[in-house]
Amino acid sequence: MPASTNPNIRLCETIHAVGCTYEALAKDVRRIAAENGELLQTNKSAISHWANGTRVPSGRAGQYLAEALSRRMGRVVTQTDIGLQPPEVEPATYADPVETVTGLGRADVERRRFLAIAAFTTAGVAMPLLHDHEATARVLRARTGRSLVGAEDIDVVRQITAAFSTADERLGGGHGLTTVTAYLADTAAPMLRGRFPSEALRQTAFGAVAELAYLAGWKHHDLGQEGAAQSYYHVGYQLACEADPHGHAAWMMRSLAHQALKLKQPHHCVDLVEGALARGAGHVDGQTEALLHITHARACAAVGENASASRALLAAEDALLREDGPQPSFSLLSGPAAGTVASHTAKALTEMKDFVGTEQQHRDALTRWDPIKFKRVHVLTYADLGDSLAAQARADEAVAAWTQALSLMDGMTSDRARKAITSIRPILAVYQRRRVPGAADLARHAREALV
Repeated sequence: MPASTNPNIRLCETIHAVGCTYEALAKDVRRIAAENGELLQTNKSAISHWANGTRVPSGRAGQYLAEALSRRMGRVVTQTDIGLQPPEVEPATYADPVETVTGLGRADVERRRFLAIAAFTTAGVAMPLLHDHEATARVLRARTGRSLVGAEDIDVVRQITAAFSTADERLGGGHGLTTVTAYLADTAAPMLRGRFPSEALRQTAFGAVAELAYLAGWKHHDLGQEGAAQSYYHVGYQLACEADPHGHAAWMMRSLAHQALKLKQPHHCVDLVEGALARGAGHVDGQTEALLHITHARACAAVGENASASRALLAAEDALLREDGPQPSFSLLSGPAAGTVASHTAKALTEMKDFVGTEQQHRDALTRWDPIKFKRVHVLTYADLGDSLAAQARADEAVAAWTQALSLMDGMTSDRARKAITSIRPILAVYQRRRVPGAADLARHAREALV
């Protein structure tokens, strides 16, 4: 998009402050765009044009540029800070999570632009560490309506969440997203404005809607729409604080860390998960605590703290053996704890370059996840298993694992599954040249599946 010929002084000064080249910054912008499901061709010439004021970023490129500079500066840099937007255009921050989640749901249904262009930010990962829930709680208490809400109303929300969560695991995040967000905006969130017979029932209602918000975020994450996912996780955390400031809030902190780790952005993740463990200590069952510990292990491994990661892996195993009460619905949404621990142990060991251990954990995970109920998990696990076998130079077995992943992906609307298959294509090209059995057929089927 053409602009004036006046240099963008704010952008020039910020780039000078971070001390990077235009080429390095362009690479950052491309990587962040990819994290958010968009392929950009931004190069050093584009950065130069933006800095010189001869052009301005189009689409979401300005957001990606601000995020790239934020990561290099170690603090939040907004589009206003770099001269791309006037102050009044920056998105507002709402103190009322009920209002926010209603707006998010309606934006999803109406395909509103602000949600479509939302970008994942590393600063957003740390949101729970800075959030003042007391102020939010006062707002929520002041806006109570007149309609009476009963246990039956809450049960319906839980049933719908469970049904769509089950479908999501089998068909991918694209299945039923609009239905989930419409129900969230039109029925579930407005319920929280009602009157409740008891405080316990009110907390249960907030917990049920927080779970539905988490599911909406998870579906966006599976589709590669990371900014929207993070927005839902933020509001899910705020609702969870009102429901249960210990266990449920800790779980939502874990969700934000999990997303960041998936995107290979470990900034704040160790602090966030350690905060979650501190909140949940003494308030969650062994299964849920194991899931917090395994996320801590992944966060530590991602930043090279292998000793801490090893201790967290052992803590997860110990917690998994505890039998001290039922697992709450909010952590049950992620599936059986033993399967999740095995899968995430494999990911931690991958960071630690233990590919033999990684292979064993992936194989263990496959035995712990029901292949019908958790079809997408099996796609991703077989893909990861193939990667670990390839890292051990076991080409034939890698091809077999990847073939199994591809065969299970049919009919699934999942960006994560597509990316898993896309990622194997470079090594498949090598295997084809080496005439590894099955590599040519797999490469052809992968091309057909990704059309």
